Amino acid sequence: MKILVLNCGSSSLKYQLIDMSTEAAPAKGLVERIGIAGSRLVHQKEGMDKVTIEADIPNHDVAVKLVIEALMDAGHGVIKDISEIGAAGHRVVHGGEFFTSSAVVTPEVKKAISDCVALAPLHNPANLIGIEACEKLMGATPQVAVFDTAFHQTMPPKAYLYAIPYGLYEKHKIRKYGFHGTSHYYVTARAAEMLGKPIEQLKLISCHLGNGASVCAVDGGKSVDTSMGLTPLEGLMMGTRCGDMDPAAVAFIMDKEGLTTKQMESLMNKESGVLGVSGVSSDFRDIEDAVAKGHAQATTALDMYHYRVAKYIGSYAASMNGVDAVIFTAGVGENGPETRLAICEYLGYLGVQADEAKNKVRGKEVDFSKDGAKVRSMVVPTNEELVIARDTHALCKK
Repeated sequence: MKILVLNCGSSSLKYQLIDMSTEAAPAKGLVERIGIAGSRLVHQKEGMDKVTIEADIPNHDVAVKLVIEALMDAGHGVIKDISEIGAAGHRVVHGGEFFTSSAVVTPEVKKAISDCVALAPLHNPANLIGIEACEKLMGATPQVAVFDTAFHQTMPPKAYLYAIPYGLYEKHKIRKYGFHGTSHYYVTARAAEMLGKPIEQLKLISCHLGNGASVCAVDGGKSVDTSMGLTPLEGLMMGTRCGDMDPAAVAFIMDKEGLTTKQMESLMNKESGVLGVSGVSSDFRDIEDAVAKGHAQATTALDMYHYRVAKYIGSYAASMNGVDAVIFTAGVGENGPETRLAICEYLGYLGVQADEAKNKVRGKEVDFSKDGAKVRSMVVPTNEELVIARDTHALCKK
């Protein structure tokens, strides 16, 4: 079976066609600037250079249509007819408490996704639009929703509840949900394979470090705590997000700066993090270049980032009463050996001992621990698209 994996953003659409007989992706691409001037599709067939298709793409219906046309193109396509696509798998950011696993799309599932819009106003509407666009173009082809939050539904109440009046949780479902679930699931399962041990016997800490970032405690294959909360704003300091801070600071800043709720949300989500502290960039490559040139604020921003990741790792080792391996993944985690090393330097008390030579890799699987280290340090490139395809395949076979 060939499965089309879609990740729809408000103005973008990432896709891969995955052949489940090999779990390889013969084609993938990105539609950019949907509904904005200068929209385009960048498509790549395996083994070929990228092809850029400039087009007017006013909405996701047109975007999905262009993706299917690219996949069927005589020159750079990989299928002859749309019927070769056996199913579509969709990344959906927020499933609330409705979903503990992936689900075949039905009217009831679509309503539940819609009901979670208030919890993910930037993501769920776009995810739903992508599903409906496929329904129009692909007819009765099965579709599956794979939720970022589902993996974290195994967290116990002591981890997911906030210390606010319980009635607010009951009324509005205000609690920690967590995100990057498909990534944390994939890399911890793969790490167990690399370690040659059943995941049920392991205590693992997964660090998904990209422009958005989260840490997850995985005990026996189940998420027991994670750093992101009701929204992706809680937790680590990120590229442009502030992460944890005193809640009273929000009202204080709004009062002093005369900001509306929307303006304050924008400040915390888009103007803070390493960008806000450094004043340089949200891109860690730019930050590291600035540090090399002696930029004081960039140095402080990077120090804060390393420190905060290490604090979360330490707290999750305590919550599980131990840890067998710390795993780094996503853009910064996979491609930032300096960042990995700086974080690991805080963790000697746990038994983490990084081998600098082994650590000098980018985007490759590696156990970069020193021989005999009590706690393993690992890089596992994430593959969220493959998780979506596997879940879609499994549900469609049923």
